Amino acid sequence: MSDSTVTEPDGREEVAAPRAVTGENRPGRPGRARRPRPRRPRLWFEILLVAVSYWTYSLVRNAVPEQRTAALRNADWIWRFEHAIGVGVEQWVNHAANSVSWLIIGMNYYYATLHFIITLGVLVWLYRWHPGRYAATRLVLFATTGVALLGYYLFPLAPPRLMGGGRFVDTVMVHHTWGSMASGDLKHMSNQYAAMPSMHIGWSLWCGLTVCALASVPWARVLGLLYPVVTLVVIVATANHFWLDAVGGVVCVAFGFAAARVCYGSLPYALPRLVPRPAGRAWGSASSV
Repeated sequence: MSDSTVTEPDGREEVAAPRAVTGENRPGRPGRARRPRPRRPRLWFEILLVAVSYWTYSLVRNAVPEQRTAALRNADWIWRFEHAIGVGVEQWVNHAANSVSWLIIGMNYYYATLHFIITLGVLVWLYRWHPGRYAATRLVLFATTGVALLGYYLFPLAPPRLMGGGRFVDTVMVHHTWGSMASGDLKHMSNQYAAMPSMHIGWSLWCGLTVCALASVPWARVLGLLYPVVTLVVIVATANHFWLDAVGGVVCVAFGFAAARVCYGSLPYALPRLVPRPAGRAWGSASSV
């Protein structure tokens, strides 16, 4: 049996209950894969990893051939399919939001900025307050983003604002706001036909579920649940996505959680919040928000 020491929120150390060494955790047991144990993340490594990972994702995403003909054909197919089942509401939402200038301008900036700001903010929050759950939850995000690249390759899709016939309003162009990397002067910096699945939904759902599951105050949990819902309204209102793109984002998140479950043997949120203190080093962790 062995004891492990953890640091409590107020800086006190407590000795965890002794755990018997069983066949399940005995080193070297044949026929059973050894899963990674939660450990304290290293700040310099995490900054480098996130930066390199996002750079690689952007590079691969933008390297996907911009198949304009196929992308427009797929957009027409989705548009017809949604109307056939009676859920083609994107045009109505787009025109209704565009009729209120302050609302749509706010949505344009929401689309352009919060996607990155909130995702990074949740990563920092996890690193600081939930170090034992950080790596597994980060894996969910990375797996979600990685599998999305398959969608961009296999199903090029034009966003509604690029469809012909004047059905949709490109709200960034009309209101001259910096609201999308795929509109205006920035359109050449991003693959305009990488719309399925929507990573605005994938990332916002990851943020929302993480905050809802781990935050200790009710208002934060409520905000966590509202964030992906508001994001869905924004991506549709700005004509950057069909709502079916959001379904694709949800599927990617489900894949991410499955990958973390296989790797860690548990959902990330069920892992210990704290991790054992490294020998010879003192570090503390405050209580969660």
